[in-house]
Amino acid sequence: MPLFQYEAKDTNNNSRKGYLEAKDKIELAKKLHNEGYFLISAVSDKEQAADRFGIISSVREFFGISVKDKLFFFRNFQVMVSSGIALPRSIRTLAEQTQNKKFKNALFQIEENLLKGISLSRCFSYFPEIFSSLITNMIKVGEESGTLETILASISEHLEKENQLKNKIISALMYPSIIILAMMGIGVLMLVVVVPKLAATFEELEIELPITTKIVIAVGYFLLNYWYLFLILLAAVVFLVRRLLKTPKGRNFLEDILFKIPLLGDIIKKYYTAEILRTLSILIRSGVPILNSLEIASNIAQNKKFKNSLEETKEEVKRGGSLSASLKKYPEIYPDTVIEMFSVGEETGQTGQILEKLTAFYDDEIAQTTQGLSSIIEPILMIIIGAAIGFFAVSMIQPMYSMLGSI
Repeated sequence: MPLFQYEAKDTNNNSRKGYLEAKDKIELAKKLHNEGYFLISAVSDKEQAADRFGIISSVREFFGISVKDKLFFFRNFQVMVSSGIALPRSIRTLAEQTQNKKFKNALFQIEENLLKGISLSRCFSYFPEIFSSLITNMIKVGEESGTLETILASISEHLEKENQLKNKIISALMYPSIIILAMMGIGVLMLVVVVPKLAATFEELEIELPITTKIVIAVGYFLLNYWYLFLILLAAVVFLVRRLLKTPKGRNFLEDILFKIPLLGDIIKKYYTAEILRTLSILIRSGVPILNSLEIASNIAQNKKFKNSLEETKEEVKRGGSLSASLKKYPEIYPDTVIEMFSVGEETGQTGQILEKLTAFYDDEIAQTTQGLSSIIEPILMIIIGAAIGFFAVSMIQPMYSMLGSI
């Protein structure tokens, strides 16, 4: 059982710091809550070892507000609301302990707006880059129905499942990414260190070089003499790709390519499907009308094909059509299983509950597929690495054989 270094506060804003064993952060928060404290921050012994020099926290700060930051906020916010603490005070307490500056400033502004009499959902809507339309609409439903505590628990559950799913996909892609980076590093090292020495030997012996050998030597000399241009070029490519991916057209272009890759395209489609099913399930179970649910789901959909399908489905339903019949027009992104489950949900009046089970099914499917992804990618990487090594070896050894043949 991991040991957590934690910081907590009571209702009088008195701080408490220390160490406590717990299965996870949820259990830690419950233990402290039973003692009259609310968990503010916690770091396990494993996390401390991994982030000894503060590298991870610095990376998180650079890339913005992570799902973990939001998840931690909503978990504690839900506990405070259930304990009857006023919303402004709850927000301020969490803001004071938030390490991400952007998130901290947003929470302080939300507190100020709450004190002015603005509703919580409206306050959240002022920060769409932090709180999605799904979250703000769920908060609105909770305020109107008096079930804010339940809604906050649902949001925490949604963020936790989303975070788990992303982590599984990232973990599956981590191994091949490390192999590719290592291969590129070794390749650059060979081109910079080994190739120039062999090239000098070939030049002294006045050997006629094949075109492949000339290409390898030219690349080696370029990296050796103009390495700064290579770094500038690499940085420019990374910058342009990141800028391109931030635009809808660039992102959709990349996804269209990824969709066509065997296995990987299937995982991406399942991920988007699970995301939409989870969104619709949470909204419908929270009491949001189906048309509003479809509109919200289309607004937060990241892929153009899924977004367009939801927008057109909303128009079909508005004209009196059924949800399942409308989605049936998009067999390339919605399998028959999804359509049938939507149909059963409409017939039984339990669409939200059925979609929740269907989402869990897709989460398990993605988990199982990603577990076997590394074993499938590994032989492919071995072939690529072997081909690269073979090309380099043949290019550099061929002149030597030619020299020996002429003796």
